[in-house]
Amino acid sequence: MSSPRSADPSPGRGSPRQFDLIAFDWDGTLFDSTAIITRCIQAAVVDVGGARPSDERAAYVIGLGLMQALAHAAPDVPVEKYPELGARYRHYYMTHQDDISLFEGVVAMLDALKSRRHLLVVATGKGRRGLDEALQAAQLRGVFDGSRTADETMSKPDPTMLRELMQEFDVPVERVLMIGDTTHDLQMALNAGCASVAVSYGAHEPTAFGALGPRYVAHSVTALHHWLLANA
Repeated sequence: MSSPRSADPSPGRGSPRQFDLIAFDWDGTLFDSTAIITRCIQAAVVDVGGARPSDERAAYVIGLGLMQALAHAAPDVPVEKYPELGARYRHYYMTHQDDISLFEGVVAMLDALKSRRHLLVVATGKGRRGLDEALQAAQLRGVFDGSRTADETMSKPDPTMLRELMQEFDVPVERVLMIGDTTHDLQMALNAGCASVAVSYGAHEPTAFGALGPRYVAHSVTALHHWLLANA
């Protein structure tokens, strides 16, 4: 178990560190996958006989655990078809996963945060296999200190995912920052009692963020990077 490294002066640019542990959502926050995930959900639902969900409805469920997301996106699909629905989604996603990449500027941002000795973790609605494959494809294995996936613990917006990471790294809630592109991410942070930052370039419209109290809404990775150097 690591000890928190509270309030050490930053060895790099920016202000002294305010947060020891920074948790990132994956899809739509670091990984430019929102449009492809939306299309994969829509295609999978149609394949099993459901009505094609709208772009808004399909994008809304990004960040949830897979079965929870598909059930919400396809309320007319009977429960007994969920395994087939999940299989069709995975088929489409695997077909297109090589078309997805990190948002520009993500690697530089992560490098800067690591130089300030923040603990960096991922808290995602992806499954473990999917996250491990994505980290490998993005050449980010070893960059993050830890992670939690929806098939290992409770799905967002339940706070268990964040609480487990806090416990693993022995970091108090006031020293934790959650960054995500959906209301599920911000609600999870609120439920856990920690601070959050939203990004507006992912799955959810930023008009829904205000009620959940993020410290900042970043409209680009560059803006997020600059805010973190000055405030995290």
